[in-house]
Amino acid sequence: MDAQATMAGFAPTGRRILGTRVAALGWEEAIALLRRLIAEKRFTPIAFLNANNANIAAREPAFAAALEDFLVLPDGIGVDIAAKLLYGASFPANLNGTDLVPALFMAEKRPLRIGLIGTRRENAEAATARLAALAPQHTFIFIHDGFFTQEEEPAILQEIESQALDVLLVAMGVPRQELWIARNITSRHCVMPIAVGALLDFLSGAVPRAPRWMRRLRMEWVFRLALEPQRLWRRYVLGNPIFLTRVMMQRLKEGSGRE
Repeated sequence: MDAQATMAGFAPTGRRILGTRVAALGWEEAIALLRRLIAEKRFTPIAFLNANNANIAAREPAFAAALEDFLVLPDGIGVDIAAKLLYGASFPANLNGTDLVPALFMAEKRPLRIGLIGTRRENAEAATARLAALAPQHTFIFIHDGFFTQEEEPAILQEIESQALDVLLVAMGVPRQELWIARNITSRHCVMPIAVGALLDFLSGAVPRAPRWMRRLRMEWVFRLALEPQRLWRRYVLGNPIFLTRVMMQRLKEGSGRE
């Protein structure tokens, strides 16, 4: 499955961050592109790249290879800093999935069929209800939680295919969700699978988001670290310096420029 091939005439300008091509789009431009891809039924897997995901891709070749078949959008201040260092300009917009995906559904007036799979059942069901309240013109369908066996997978995939989905939200954590999409989801299952990380947990209220002022300052990662220090300290305290070191190594190896 090759998202770039299906997006002939649609592919936006990209910037390579630690080997991963990330689309450079403004907010409205991104929403318009996603709406158009869905309307044209162009199969396009969507992923998001932040500093942590870039670190994972840098050390896990299978994940990096999978991302080549996704339309990858920039998420967070880390990739903005990287773009500034490598290309002389930050990305036009922070296209994190937590904000972009609900905004996409609210902007799209044509009724869509949207499936949700992943996280804990109670969180996914609550997120389904929340999305239905935000965008009642669409049909939101809870498929399954993220805790299923290999033996259960064929029936889940058959259920997804039977639903004739426009969009499938996959919330299984990085890199499992992207690898699962790459290995299992095709145009038979939906038009646009989106790897959404913790989106369903945020929508359900199980995981609180940072206050708006922190988000405006691009400091949401500090809030998340304070909320879950034991789980996230490696990602941020160790991961952020490692990411910046890798970016500087890329800069030294390639020099600054634009793709």
